[in-house]
This record gives sequence, C-alpha cells and structure tokens, in this order.
Amino acid sequence: MAPAIASIDIPARFRETAARRGDACCVFVDDKSWSFDELDRASDAVAAALADAGIALGDRVALLCGNCPEFLVAYLGILKSGATVVPINTLLNYQEMAYILADSEARGLFYQDAFETVADAALQEVSAVAMRVCIGEGSAQGEVRLGDLLASSGVAPAVELDPQDAVAVILYTSGTTGHPKGAMLTHANLLANARGVAQALALGDEDRLLVVLPMFHAFAATVGILASLLEGCGVIPVGRFDPRLVSTAIATHGATIFLGVPSMYGVLLRLDETWVARWKGIRLCVSGGAAMPVALMSAFEQRFAVPVHEGDGPTECGPVTCVNPLGGDRRPASIGVPIPSVEMRILDAAGRPLPDGETGEVCVRGPSVMKGYFKQPEATRQSFFGDWFRTGDLGYRDADGYFYLVDRLKDLIITNGMNVYPRVIEEVLYRHPDVVEAAVVGDPDPRHGEVPVAHIALRADATIELADLRAWCRQHLGQHELPRRILLRESLPKNAAGKILKRELRVTGEHERGVRPSSVASDGDLAE
Repeated sequence: MAPAIASIDIPARFRETAARRGDACCVFVDDKSWSFDELDRASDAVAAALADAGIALGDRVALLCGNCPEFLVAYLGILKSGATVVPINTLLNYQEMAYILADSEARGLFYQDAFETVADAALQEVSAVAMRVCIGEGSAQGEVRLGDLLASSGVAPAVELDPQDAVAVILYTSGTTGHPKGAMLTHANLLANARGVAQALALGDEDRLLVVLPMFHAFAATVGILASLLEGCGVIPVGRFDPRLVSTAIATHGATIFLGVPSMYGVLLRLDETWVARWKGIRLCVSGGAAMPVALMSAFEQRFAVPVHEGDGPTECGPVTCVNPLGGDRRPASIGVPIPSVEMRILDAAGRPLPDGETGEVCVRGPSVMKGYFKQPEATRQSFFGDWFRTGDLGYRDADGYFYLVDRLKDLIITNGMNVYPRVIEEVLYRHPDVVEAAVVGDPDPRHGEVPVAHIALRADATIELADLRAWCRQHLGQHELPRRILLRESLPKNAAGKILKRELRVTGEHERGVRPSSVASDGDLAE
C-alpha cells in the first residue's frame, strides 16, 4: 500500500518537517552547520531567484556539485520552484556533461566553483542554458553567485503540481553502451521510496547519516538526503572518501548510520584500532550499489562490531527496493526483503512468475518505480513487463521471501552451453585472505563461446603466486567456472560511487596498462 505522503510534493513535506524541527541542526559540517529553518529559508531564496529568472513548472535545472550543504540548498530550491533537478556526475568530462545538459533541455545550471572549467567547456557546447549559478566565488562574467541569491531572502513561488505526474528528478544512468538514459522520478516516486527507507531503517530524529557517497548518486540522494531531511534526521556530508576523514567526521558529529558500497568497506578494514574506535557511535551500516561479498561483510562486522544491512535497487526504482530487516533475520548474500510499498517478483524471459528457488530476472512494482526514460518511449517500453520494471538482475527468492542476486543479466557468461555466474567466482576469490578486490567478466572465445576472466587486486604485502590462486579456484569452483585467465592489477576501475566498472574490464582486457605480464593463467584451467 502506497504511503499517504505520496499525495503531497517534496517541498511541502520538507516544510512540514522544518516546522516541526525548527532550529534543530540538520546539516553538520565543520565550519557552519545548518538548522532546518535555515535550510528552509535558503532554499526558498533559491526558488524565488529561479522564478524571477523565468524558470517555470517542469523546466529542468542541472546541478553539478560535490557533497556540501549548498548541494542541499540548490536541490531543494530547484524543487520549490517547480522545476526538475538534473544532478550531474562530477567525474564526467565536458562532452558528457554537455550531452546531459542538451538531452535534458536544461534551462539552468548550478555548479560548484571547483568545476568551473569543465562547466564552462560544457556550456560552450550548449547554448540553451540561460541561467548559470556558481556555488562559490567563481570568475566568469555574467554568472550569478549562490551567496548573492541567499542574501536576497526571496519568497518562494506558490507552485501547484501533481505529485504523481510532476518529475522531481532526472537521474542519468551510466549505460554500458551509448549515451546514458535519463530516468524520470516523480515527487510521488521519491516520497514513497524515502518513506519506505525510513521505515525499513527505523530512522528517528536522533539519527545522523554520514553521506560520503556522491550526492548526485541515487543511493545517496534518496537514503542520505531525502529520507533524512523529510524524516527530521541529520545529514553529515563528507566531500571525499578518505577512511580517516570519514572516521573523524563520525566521531566529531555523532554519526549513527554509515552508507557505503562494498569497495568502501574493504578499504575501511585497513584502518588501525585508533581510528576504528571512532565508529563506536554507529548503530547501523548500509551497503548497496553492488553485491557485498560474504567474506568482506563478516570481516567488517567482526572488526567494527557494527551490523551491515545489505540492500539493493536500481536508479529507476527510487532506488531502494529491499534491505535485510532491522531486528530480524539478516541473511548473508541476501539483499533482504522488499521495503514497505515495494513488490518484487522473479520472472522468466517471457514475463511469467517463477517458483521460489528458481533463477530469473528480478522485477519490481510499486509507487517508487520511475515514470519512464526522458524522451525515450521505446526504451521505457522495453524496460517493463506490464507494470513490472525489469531490473536486469538475475536472482531468486527463497521460501521465506528473501531475495538473492546471482548476477547481472548482461554479466552472465555462457561457457560450452553452461551458465557461469561471475558472482559465484568472485565470492570464492574474496574468501582468499590476500585478495582485496575481484571482478570476473566474460571474454569471447571461438571454441567455448565465452570464458571467465578474473581481474584481481591483492593486498600490498601479499606474496601469493598465480599458481596458488589457480589452485584455490580449483578447490572451490566447478570445472566450468574456473577462470581461463587471472589478471593481477594494482586496483580495479570504479565509478564515482565506488562501484567496480566491469565494462572497462571487458574493453581493456589483459592489455591494459598496469596488468602484470606474468599474471595470465594457462588455458588448462578451462574445462574442455
């Protein structure tokens, strides 16, 4: 059943929370923390400025900014103006940014002064962006500074919109080929997902969520920002992932919840006990964005004495669909059970339900599922079985209703007609004490169709030989699952959220710089 708050919009819901929480602190930073009242007034001023500049209901306004309070001010201000927020990945090059600005038909851009050069280059390619607001000092002529807007203390316009239809955010997904697609999430979509997350994580006024995941990312935006601000929690933005910086922020600002992706938890394990002690106030860690290796979760929980609740969900679903329940049965390797208002099923290639225990595509239905892809009706149609969104994940459900991801549909490797799931191989590799990162991709092969290739990063002090890794795989894997090649790397490529980029591993293969020439295993590892 959809939450009642889906009948109002995000600004109205935030105003309710701000009225209740008043001068309580909602954004904790070292130099200047912000209360709910201050954030409400500042975002009103932004909305007023946008209205004065002619930004109208449904217009798109892009946001290029790192993790800081000003991101929240701009984000809420854009929504209060009736416009749609288009967050931009700060790691993109100017051509990729220009594509998003043009494709979204953005009429405005808020950008942090640290990204002025790339923003200026992108704007040279796109003439339709009429309003340009610098978050910081800036130096370009004709630009507006966010500080000047906030000093004006303008009154936000009265905007009437349909929360079920009005698009709050367009999030561009990083596709494996071609240009990214813009997933349109309505006010109702995001409110439903934020409320479901808040219920699943039992968020309360006393909670403070540390957000080091990039705020332009769906995970951070919904769980770290919207669920927090709309429920009256505190947000602790951290600009970059540095284990010591994160640990200091946790201790200084009293964080109670940490949000991360699996690769972050692996890096955090390298901290010594002095830094680990600063995590004692954390009551809960949440992992998402990629499958959490069981060995990594166990090692982190033992070292930090904090439970890790794994969840999952694609951008198009708000993004959270499920999480291992608090106070209930946490099952390693499971992404948990659906959060409130979300339905999940396992469907076959024809869209028919499969029984418990059988592997198929994970599909989702509910009020948080996107309206569609911006200006791409055919791509939208292909992403659904009726009203069930196709996540592209292969998985199964057990008899108790817990869901398990086997792999991405596009990552499935078919060797000699047999299905090989990279995650199975990766779990085995992560269990080896010298392995810190592992990713398995398929490589075309004229005799076998495809073969699994393992890309691995080892601990700095590791002395293991390649023959030992091959022996480890033979001990724990089936013959058809054995990697044809094992490639040792200094580190694996990742996106801004810390998720390993398998598409780059597929493209570069064994010839990428940094691969040790001696790291290629023999062809004998593959079953004939």
